[in-house]
Amino acid sequence: MTAVALPGPGLRLRHVHTVPLPGACLPLNVPSLLLALVLFSAGLQVPLGDLGRLLRRPLALLAGLALHLAAPLLVVPAVAFALQRSPDSDGGSGLITAMILIVAMPVAAGATVWTGKGDADQPVMVGLVLASTLLSPFTVPLTVHALSPLLGGDYAGTLDKAAYGAGNSFALTSVLLPCGAGILTRLFLPHRVMQPLLRATPAAALWGSLFLTYVNASGALGSFFTQPRPLLLAAALIVASAVCALSFALGRVTARLLRLDTPTGSSLTLACGMNNSSASAVLITTALPDRPHLLLPVLAYGFLQKLAAGRVVRASAHG
Repeated sequence: MTAVALPGPGLRLRHVHTVPLPGACLPLNVPSLLLALVLFSAGLQVPLGDLGRLLRRPLALLAGLALHLAAPLLVVPAVAFALQRSPDSDGGSGLITAMILIVAMPVAAGATVWTGKGDADQPVMVGLVLASTLLSPFTVPLTVHALSPLLGGDYAGTLDKAAYGAGNSFALTSVLLPCGAGILTRLFLPHRVMQPLLRATPAAALWGSLFLTYVNASGALGSFFTQPRPLLLAAALIVASAVCALSFALGRVTARLLRLDTPTGSSLTLACGMNNSSASAVLITTALPDRPHLLLPVLAYGFLQKLAAGRVVRASAHG
């Protein structure tokens, strides 16, 4: 609502600003800094002691990671094929571009919060978040490159450039390093220092996430209300819903085929459906600043995946 009523500050914060320093100017990218805060907080809250269990039963971790990497190659082409039959002049390439940048991202760190609320396997979930984040500098460009032939117009070239230019460095500096810094901080700081830090971190992460959502929503909704495009909004909701539903369904079906127990199956389902939408929104802002409408399906997916995660957790608790 704030982004609709007061988009101006958010629109200004989407652009890179410079801070004058003696003899130099420091570039300041507010969305990237907010994303770093959220991911640092997520890494700080990772219960490293739980990871020891994974060494005794790595099958669930390997299966979940393989599914997370394979899901985009199964889900996105199906949605792209359907969109090619739409009346959109570019065959839905803009919407598919946004979806590719979502599903290419590592497992959302917030997935560990959902496993903590239900009867899911927390160590498996933490392992999947860490493994997908560690591999993201390699997997993000590869996934984007594999799916870019689905796009028409200049989207394919733009997306490839984003993947091998901004994409690779983005995954390393904006995703992996902040999360890794949080994990190392928890590993090496004394217990007496960590306790007050852990108590303060959730609130800082929440405010950082809300502010980042406001900045991203200002970019998407600000241009939308300046030039209303109801069909684009409807298409963004439909496509985001389709990709989200197919991703969660694929995770659930795979968990049943592997005959995993309910907690482990729930974690695998969440890992397949929950992607770091905040990171994809920041990448769109960085690599495609002239196309803020691509943020619409990203914002929709971020909301929908939380609804789907809540349903998975409730089903797990009653299972």
